[in-house]
Amino acid sequence: MAESFAALLLAHLLGDFVAQSDRMATAKAQRSPSWLLAHVMIHAALIGCVLAAWNAAFIMALGCVVLSHLLIDFGKSFTTTGALRPFVIDQAAHILVVASVAAVCPALWHTSLWANLQLPSGVGLGALPAVFALVAGAVACTRMGGLAVGAIMRPLAARAPKGGLPQGGAMIGTLERALIYVLILCAQPQGIGFLIAAKSILRFDPAAKGHTAANEYVIIGTLASFCWAITTAYLTRAFLGYLPDLGIPPLHD
Repeated sequence: MAESFAALLLAHLLGDFVAQSDRMATAKAQRSPSWLLAHVMIHAALIGCVLAAWNAAFIMALGCVVLSHLLIDFGKSFTTTGALRPFVIDQAAHILVVASVAAVCPALWHTSLWANLQLPSGVGLGALPAVFALVAGAVACTRMGGLAVGAIMRPLAARAPKGGLPQGGAMIGTLERALIYVLILCAQPQGIGFLIAAKSILRFDPAAKGHTAANEYVIIGTLASFCWAITTAYLTRAFLGYLPDLGIPPLHD
């Protein structure tokens, strides 16, 4: 089951946070039938790529995931765009469907092309689900995390610091979450302390006056971003325990 879940989860996260453009997201929110259909077809193609199978279980799983995704996204279009609660409910519903399909069809991965493929050297691809989990965790940490933190900060947008590079804050957030993800997976969580110290030195001016609201906005955003990244990284490490070993060092070393 874990291998099938890793494959389906990766397909979902790639479809929602990598292969989906801002234009597509906006059109979906306006309930455009063509864009909704294009979105779920991208998900179907991604599921086909990660599982590469064609049997009754795969067809049933594909149909369940695609149809449920269409219905969930259509329902989300009636909510406030960019708000945190609809975002959380939407993603929780999608992941619950993916987990349910993996539980009902646990052999999806084992009947796929990749699970039974032998390279010319005789080496199989049995560890591929663990790679899927690593990539899924990275997407959840960086791209999904960016939208989640943005939704958290949306009610405080009036306090956002003015000026700076276009999308500079978003890029910094993505990079810091990626660094935290790598540090925890490499069993070096103490490095997060140095990251916090470096950002504090570069971001804040203790002598600055009259910018309390802007500084508080940055602090809240930073804490939200760090919490998301740390949680995602530890969840990924925990999930990897159910998949083939990739040689990732334990945290106690």
